[in-house]
Amino acid sequence: MTQHLPTVGFIGLGNMGSGMTRNLQAAGYPLVITDLRREAADELVAGGATWAETPAEVARASDLVITMLPTPRHVEAVLHGEDGILAGIPDGGTWIDMSTSVPEPADAVRRDHAARGLRILDAPVSGMSVGAANGTLQIFIGGETDDVARLRPVFEAMGEPERILHVGGAGAGYAVKLMINQLWFSHLVATAEVLAIGTRAGVDLGILRRSLIASPANSNFLENDVLSILEHGDYDEGFAIALACKDLGLSIDLARAVGVPVELSAVVEQVYRRARASYGDRAGEMTPVKLYEDLIGHDLRL
Repeated sequence: MTQHLPTVGFIGLGNMGSGMTRNLQAAGYPLVITDLRREAADELVAGGATWAETPAEVARASDLVITMLPTPRHVEAVLHGEDGILAGIPDGGTWIDMSTSVPEPADAVRRDHAARGLRILDAPVSGMSVGAANGTLQIFIGGETDDVARLRPVFEAMGEPERILHVGGAGAGYAVKLMINQLWFSHLVATAEVLAIGTRAGVDLGILRRSLIASPANSNFLENDVLSILEHGDYDEGFAIALACKDLGLSIDLARAVGVPVELSAVVEQVYRRARASYGDRAGEMTPVKLYEDLIGHDLRL
């Protein structure tokens, strides 16, 4: 007997959403999709997906709706109004926000539409555009246990099963993702400083890095992620520094909301904003390393 797969509505076909939808389609899920750029849907439509003109049409034609958008402002924009998700989603329907965002938009929907019985989950991801394309994302889900279990096959079409984590109730997914980003950005700035200082002091870059890896100061960033720069000069333009600055701002907003002073995170945010001002909004998320390369007068390359 052929298993009936739910129709997935997907809003946001950018660097992340394009890969995620291709993997959903490859897993056999019928798709209803929309984006500001019609051309972003061409490949998916050729593969059988249905194009919708508005988020309301997506919600109306789908069994569940996923949003993957750049900022909370974009999430708000697709939710409300006569063309928004809330105008099309049926009572009892499911909305999963996989954006790196904050709880307020979803919390407002729960509060203002409580009688409609909507099932709402936050499920932001890690793994960059490469993980989205390869279906190897890590997914952090905030929501009810029953909903997470029901939707796990959908998540597994986009991420690695063992790295799909139910991290708590509503909003927990957003918080975990922001903290992961904050720590990763902090690792990047700290690593850039250390490599710049050590090489300026005359230590060979390869020897310095191997020494750090062999020490208690090792990190996944130092061991793996920084190699894209050290070996290839790739600062990861697949994720723009403007978005990195957005995420850092959301992280600090969360810290403010829960009453935790974050002096170090604030400094990291300012380093990122300086890199954005120096190299432009579309520079890669690892471009702050270039600030230190410019400072010491040479690129950090193995």
